[in-house]
Amino acid sequence: MTETTYPEVPILVVGGGSVGLLTAALLAHHGVPAVLVERRPGPSVHPRATGIGSRTVEVLRELGLDTAVDAVAVDLRGATAKAVARTVVDMGAGDVVTVPMPPPSAAELETTPFRLRGVCAQDRLDDVVAADLARRGADLRWSTRLVGIAQDADGVDVELEGPDGRYSLRCARVVAADGARSAVRTALGVGTSGAGDLGKSMINILFRADLRAHLRGMSFGTCTITTPEAPGLLVTVDGETDWVFHVACDVDGGEHPEDFTPERCAAVVRAAVGDPDLDVEMRSVLPWRPRSSLAERFAVGRVFLVGDAAHTVAPLGAFGLNTGVADAHNLAWKLAAVHKGVAGAGLLDTYAQEREPVAAATLDQAMRRVADPQLHWGRGPEADAARAAAGVWAAPIVHLGQRYDSAAVVDSRPELPSTVDLAVALDGSPGSRVPHAWVDGVSTLDLVASRWTLLVGAAGDRWLAAAADVGLPAHQVCAPWLSDAGALLVRPDAIVALRVMTTVPDPARFLADTLDQVLARPVTVPRRPRLQPETSETT
Repeated sequence: MTETTYPEVPILVVGGGSVGLLTAALLAHHGVPAVLVERRPGPSVHPRATGIGSRTVEVLRELGLDTAVDAVAVDLRGATAKAVARTVVDMGAGDVVTVPMPPPSAAELETTPFRLRGVCAQDRLDDVVAADLARRGADLRWSTRLVGIAQDADGVDVELEGPDGRYSLRCARVVAADGARSAVRTALGVGTSGAGDLGKSMINILFRADLRAHLRGMSFGTCTITTPEAPGLLVTVDGETDWVFHVACDVDGGEHPEDFTPERCAAVVRAAVGDPDLDVEMRSVLPWRPRSSLAERFAVGRVFLVGDAAHTVAPLGAFGLNTGVADAHNLAWKLAAVHKGVAGAGLLDTYAQEREPVAAATLDQAMRRVADPQLHWGRGPEADAARAAAGVWAAPIVHLGQRYDSAAVVDSRPELPSTVDLAVALDGSPGSRVPHAWVDGVSTLDLVASRWTLLVGAAGDRWLAAAADVGLPAHQVCAPWLSDAGALLVRPDAIVALRVMTTVPDPARFLADTLDQVLARPVTVPRRPRLQPETSETT
């Protein structure tokens, strides 16, 4: 390490992809400034994912960014989810096999308060989040890479290299969001398990070409192109002029990623479209390979792994990005609580306790789909039966229905009551995401508002008074998952920490003791008059 020392920062986020940006945004939302470093000169223009799941949309809603992201999403309501055609020209002419974008069922509409109108490419998501961070005055250090890291009992020393050279930084804690080849994970000596590389090496071609005349009004999420000249997968970015095309790189046959020059990629795109005279602008070319791996540890001392640094997920199901966002959402409020002195450091142990099993289950679900993609795409009774036989959960369960089991949940129930019906899985049990219900036109998720919150039944006046005593926001809710005399204690990440079905002799003392327990507060720390400072959005 160099001898130069700069003032300590609370949290350093390493990596400025979607998960790193959202980690910084969530920390800022909870009132904790973070320094973010990213080796690239800015957010990537090359989207690696386009599917934003319902839980990620809820996180964006919590940050106040759902409307902005929806505005840059491609409207696919009533469109085709997946198509198969020889070329784009053939597709527009009607020679195409399609899988319609399934409308959400009535049950699905009852489980979450807001949905995007379609797909949103990762670069568009990143632009929205980066702009919000700039509005907040966040410290984003582009063109800066981590070259060294060491930690002790009191902090983490990192050595960074930026546009003005090398310097050292002292941090309270570090969040590694630096991707599948994480330099932080490697420096910590954390290995990975799992299947590793899957299938063929691929080339991800980001290009700009106006395909509207060829599509003739057709819109889709993805299209498998089958022409022998350029087989691959065409992915919508904006549905009009911006696209991604994935083609195989035959490494066994002697091909190399560097063989895919801009000129060759343009020729491949023209062949896939079926128009040899197409005006194509090549924007970016990235080699990649599907991978499934899980870090052996998600936390080492004061350093925490999130996103691809912690797990890489096979792409079918759109679980990868969304699992990383769930990591950030779980971790950010805990870091903030410990930093502000609201919680004991033991709370941070629950990050790995909660996220490692969920990530492992998600990887397993993605791998089960790899063997037979119809297990994901199929619809109807036969597909349902095939999924049940293969142990494949419904995708909404993977995104929204999984549960936590840790010291930050009282009497958790990690077993899933259903792997098919999300409404059944979201039953108010400790460890699950609090059920969505409208209360005077406001969702219970919005009532939580990133704070510890108490939801009480219709006869919950004593609970309301107790909540006021300990500084908890509280709301009465009439719902089948909450008895009239009962209460749900909900964490800032909208996870149920405790469910009580009856009243207790001293509800204020009961709540205070429960909070001490789940927040890992040392018994020597006097109880605070209020549970927590307000978030940055309400100060």
